[in-house]
Amino acid sequence: MQALEERDYFTDYEILKDPYAFFEAVRSHGPVYQPPGRDYLIVTGFAETLEVLKNSADFSAIIGVQGASAPLPFEPSGSDISEQVEAHRDRILGGDLLVNYDDDLHTKTRALLNRLFTPSRLKANERFIDEYSDEIARQMIARGGCELMRDVATPFVTLVIADLLGVPADDRQHFMNVIDAAPPPGSLNTEENDFRGENHPLTVMGGFFARYILERRANPREDILNEFAHSTYPDGSVPELEELVKMAAFLFGAGQDTSAKLLGNSIRYITDQPGLQDQLRADPSLIPQLLEEVLRLEGSTKQTARLARRDTRIGDRAVPAGTKILVALSAANRDGERWEEPNAFALNRPKIKEHLAFGRGKHVCAGAPLARVEVRIILEKFLAYTSNIDLDEAKHGPRGNRDLNYDPSFIVRGLTELHVKFTPAEGVDLSQASSQAETAQ
Repeated sequence: MQALEERDYFTDYEILKDPYAFFEAVRSHGPVYQPPGRDYLIVTGFAETLEVLKNSADFSAIIGVQGASAPLPFEPSGSDISEQVEAHRDRILGGDLLVNYDDDLHTKTRALLNRLFTPSRLKANERFIDEYSDEIARQMIARGGCELMRDVATPFVTLVIADLLGVPADDRQHFMNVIDAAPPPGSLNTEENDFRGENHPLTVMGGFFARYILERRANPREDILNEFAHSTYPDGSVPELEELVKMAAFLFGAGQDTSAKLLGNSIRYITDQPGLQDQLRADPSLIPQLLEEVLRLEGSTKQTARLARRDTRIGDRAVPAGTKILVALSAANRDGERWEEPNAFALNRPKIKEHLAFGRGKHVCAGAPLARVEVRIILEKFLAYTSNIDLDEAKHGPRGNRDLNYDPSFIVRGLTELHVKFTPAEGVDLSQASSQAETAQ
């Protein structure tokens, strides 16, 4: 029988649905390991993962989207392949997206994005988040239950990012339909992962964002898209329209998926950890700690990838230029060298915010503050308006023996569906109108 660590992470359906045993088998060979017959390294150690993510000089992010298993469009040559990487950037899937940029190109483009996630912007967005989460929570609890991923998670986080960016109300339902119909990033369906395909969400939404930006350049308005349309790089130069469109579309698509999965994973822990939901109802200030521990145990991004562009090292291992690296974020977050009882849920875990669920270094997730805010607020609503939240045993089996299905994606860790049952809290009025929530159905 083939050893677990020798199976193919990128094509094995069972491993993609539940990667933790695979990564532990890999870890048994050390924090940096090359599986037999593979042309990439897998990094599972916390310290080593942090080392790679923070070393943007030696490790390029150019293969972050396509993954470490995909072949390079060139044969690496020499101890520094930086020029080769840039010469072939347009032949690497996602090479023209911010998430895969390096050096000055990344720095100046990321500066544009950071303007969207300032504390003042997020504070202004919180009013919409609070009102909409209140509406959708009341509606679902009044119904007695829902399929959380379809009925709540996707419409909720989609409309939150739409509000932040200023997407017109008339277009928001179309955006939700496009995203809901698409596979998650890193899906086994490689054809639908082609960002250049005319039906891919980034392409579809890109057409809308191009129109929004051009409209605001012609007729300025008081919204964030207007600021985006008239933004400049730190050196004063004006970004190309295409760059702004790609950034806005990727932010919209990737951001909503990450937050939606976080909400689903959080509800799963709330329902299955004995006494946890009562503890959170009694003290809602613990919800942020819940989110950090869920991010550590079930972060929405299982892995990313890097390409060594110079001869370098990871820990005590020499890494030649041209080496592809699978950076196993979910394994680093369960590394026993860093975390006590790494596979156990602990609400008050010390230094929990040091987890790597949002990455680290120059490519740390820009939308992390928004994800934390939006999921915290909607969880507050669900807990405040219920006396009990549980999973539907007819769909998922009893607590302790759940039947849960996860996306077969090499990138995303998220439930495909989660059927939830709500028991309303005594005296809670659930009759309020739900205009936003009704629109999202």
